[in-house]
Formats: sequence, C-alpha cells, structure tokens
Amino acid sequence: MDARQNKLLAALPAPIMERLLPHLEPVRLILGQVLCESGGTQKHVYFPVSVIVSLLYVMEDGASAEIAVVGNDGMVGIALFMGGETSTNRALVQSAGYAFRLPVWLLKQEFERGGPLQHILLRYTQALITQMAQTAVCNRHHCIDQQLCRWLLLSLDRLTSNELVMTQELIANMLGVRREGVTEAAGHLQADGLIQYSRGHILVLDRPGLEARVCECYRVVKHEYTRLMANNCANAIK
Repeated sequence: MDARQNKLLAALPAPIMERLLPHLEPVRLILGQVLCESGGTQKHVYFPVSVIVSLLYVMEDGASAEIAVVGNDGMVGIALFMGGETSTNRALVQSAGYAFRLPVWLLKQEFERGGPLQHILLRYTQALITQMAQTAVCNRHHCIDQQLCRWLLLSLDRLTSNELVMTQELIANMLGVRREGVTEAAGHLQADGLIQYSRGHILVLDRPGLEARVCECYRVVKHEYTRLMANNCANAIK
C-alpha cells in the first residue's frame, strides 16, 4: 500500500513526504470503528486510502446525522491543526479499508513550518466546510431519494468499486432520517434499475442514472473540491 494513494499526501512535495514517511503507519479500520468522539482528543490524524469515514454530529439523546464524508480525498482530524485541539464530531468508519495514520505532534510541527503542507490542508479544510454546509442544505430542502443519491455518489467517488457494504439502519443514521424512509428511497432506486440492494450490500448498476436523479448538492461539493484542490495542489508543489 502506497501513502500517495491518498490525494493529500500525493500532492506533497518530495522533501515533505520524506520527513513524514517514516512516521506514516498503515492501519486497517473496520466497519463501525470510532476514530474519535465529539469533545475527545486524538493522538493521530488519519489519511484514508481505501476506507471511508463519516463525520457525524451527535445530539444529547444519542441521535446523529452525517455532516461530511472523508475518503482518499482527505484526512480525519482537521481540528488538530486549526487550533481547536478537540473535535466537535464523531468520526465513524462507514466502509472498512486501509488508512495511514500520523502522530498529531508531527502534523502540527510540519503545519507550523508553513509552505505547501499548510496551503494544501487549509484548502482541503475549505472544501470540507463546503461539503458540511451543502449537506445541511440538502437535508433540509431535498427529498430522501435525492439525499440517498448524493450519499451513494459521494461514497462511490471514494471507492475503487461500485459496491458498498452498508445496512439501511446505518444509512438512516447517516442521513438522520427514519429507516422506513431509506427503505422506501432504496426501493425507488432499485425499481428504476439504478441500484441492487440485498442484505446490507448495495450494488450501483447505473451511475449516470444516479447522477441524473441527484440534486445539485453533489455537483456543488464535487466542483468545489476540484476547484480548490486540483489547481492549488499543483501550485503548492511548485
């Protein structure tokens, strides 16, 4: 497994990667594993490679809703270099896989040097904030069918296959809706030949069909990430 399979790490200049590489530890993360809790401290930040991590806001009564999803496009632990020290959300493994973890002290040390790493991480943070804001708007104004399409497409963008292992109950927790609503929405997509759902496995059969059905929120998030990261990562390397 190569650390540069993570897009943030891949964008770093060679000298920075040489400093980080001895401290980047590959780890396997399992479905449902909690990487950090709201208000908790972390010893490591995580750079996903094949794993997908959901950032959840948890209410006092235990109810939760996903505010962002992180895959090989980013990292888990932005509060640690932004000066907040503790996270305001729970980081939960949505799809099992591998990631690289890095000690917090080393990331902070490198961030405080300024330069390319700081530039890239700040741009990524802006892209993540856009995703959080768009998720809030989507959950308020769009139907569950559209929310499910958005969630599926964001997940597919961070996977190497077109299959997700995910129960309807977990999807409902991610979207902050009732399980019955997810069952009905998944039934609509399956009836239209867009997905096949069986025993916690979702197989996407028609991605263009999902993209035609999804609300504007998916395109906004994807465009903003590309705008902020593609060109600016290239500029940072120069």
